[in-house]
Amino acid sequence: MSSDVAGDQKTEEEKAAIKAEREARKAEKERLKAERKAEKAAQKAAQEEMNKIHPVTYLSQEDQDQYEPYGDYTCVMSRSQSGRVFSQVSDLGTKYVAGDTVWLRGRLQSIRVKGGSCFLVLRQDSFNTVQACFFKDKERPEESQKMIKYLKTLTEESIVDLSGTLVDADVRSCSIQSLELQIERIHAVSAASSQLPFLVEDAARSDEEVEASQDTDRPFPRLGQELRLDNRWMDLRVPANNGIMRIQSAICQLFRESLYSQGFMEIHTPKLIAGESESGAGVFTTDYFGTTACLAQSPQLYKQMAISSDMNRVFEVGPVFRAEKSHTRRHLCEFTGLDLEMAINDHYMETLEVIHKMFKHIFNGLETRFAKELSVIREQYASEPVEFTDEPCVLHWPEAMQILKDKGFDMGDELGDLTGAMELALGEAVKQKYGTDFFMLDKYPSVIRPFYTMPDPDDANYSNSYDIFIRGQEICSGAQRCHDPDMVLKILEAKGVEAGEGLKSYVESFRHGVSPHAGAGIGLERVVFLYLGLDNVRKASMFPRDPNRCTP
Repeated sequence: MSSDVAGDQKTEEEKAAIKAEREARKAEKERLKAERKAEKAAQKAAQEEMNKIHPVTYLSQEDQDQYEPYGDYTCVMSRSQSGRVFSQVSDLGTKYVAGDTVWLRGRLQSIRVKGGSCFLVLRQDSFNTVQACFFKDKERPEESQKMIKYLKTLTEESIVDLSGTLVDADVRSCSIQSLELQIERIHAVSAASSQLPFLVEDAARSDEEVEASQDTDRPFPRLGQELRLDNRWMDLRVPANNGIMRIQSAICQLFRESLYSQGFMEIHTPKLIAGESESGAGVFTTDYFGTTACLAQSPQLYKQMAISSDMNRVFEVGPVFRAEKSHTRRHLCEFTGLDLEMAINDHYMETLEVIHKMFKHIFNGLETRFAKELSVIREQYASEPVEFTDEPCVLHWPEAMQILKDKGFDMGDELGDLTGAMELALGEAVKQKYGTDFFMLDKYPSVIRPFYTMPDPDDANYSNSYDIFIRGQEICSGAQRCHDPDMVLKILEAKGVEAGEGLKSYVESFRHGVSPHAGAGIGLERVVFLYLGLDNVRKASMFPRDPNRCTP
């Protein structure tokens, strides 16, 4: 073998060295690649962290500059009192003017983000709305971009806090029309789901508007009663429906005002009782420590025992329960009773005069002191104010019978109760004859009245009882009560009602002396329903109970 050939051959050590060098270069290449990748990842993470919108725990207005001006609040858990003063939307333009900085909390009614701008509408207390806006700031592009990014995440119906400066504007679509808010801070207090059962905007349209749209290219959705009631909290955000609840509250307030001014006191009677409080009406029963009790159908017996207790003028606002399978637009299984009872000197007309004065106070008070609420309601549910006479308009049973016979009704022996059609026809006739939507009908036949009703002194077939009507539908039932214990027992026997434990104490209270007295029970939801001309009493109940509904 020549020496040249031997020189071309590498030793194993040399080969190993070459391989090691090659692997070292490859490893270095991989290391540099990994470093570049890690550097890019770090840069990306830093960029993402910089762009990330963090939750805000707002503890103090003094430390506000430490908090980002956007982002959801962490859960408000009473960590501190921040020192912020929140303004009412209704005060904008009066208490607060252009140039003022305000904090507002409300519900996000609508939001529109496009490019570098955003317009939203904040709704407060269902009635009051104001426009707020944000525009990208060229001097602070990164922060503006994050604000726009956050605004895009907000969902309608969320509760949000806004802070900003009021500026002059012309906004026709909001209740505040001369100002808008330039957003400086915005935080979601409670985010609403992006999928809502329905839009408040759709629920706020009148039936006429919805029906008129059905033949157009963009028909509005029909929202059924059951859908609304299943999601009643959403339905009550609708300005008109929210207003109905405010009118319900107002009627209670005015009821109390009038009766207090007429010498009444408020009482609170049991709702768990040992026996039926009225004859002929269904009751809900429950176990009461091994015995059967029922939910009160009215405070009737206890109102009368209050008179025996020398509380000579009493009233109550409380729940009433009726286990009646009435599937009508004007019946509920639970409603709020406005009840009153008073001692009388000579005649139950004294009570009718008190009731008439009370209803006048309610009707006048609603139209003057709650005109805003009525205006909002009537935009969706058309109605006119109830017309009424200055003095009580009282029809006696014989006159009502003659009116109905003249209208073609077969009244038989004239001792039967009125049907809904008869009541409406009577209301129409009274409106034509006396010019009133509000009237009283007395001297009902005894056979259709409860056992505690005082019979007519001249004809036992009739009674000293009365119903009160609005727009031809009954809202109130009342009577002079039978305060003679022996007479009460005879009536109970005649009606086939057993004087059980629940009635024994009631009758006994009369044996110890009781003033002659009369009273009435009024259905609050029925008054609201008829005063506002609604098509269903369920609209007048916050969470209605009927034979098919016990939730929500």
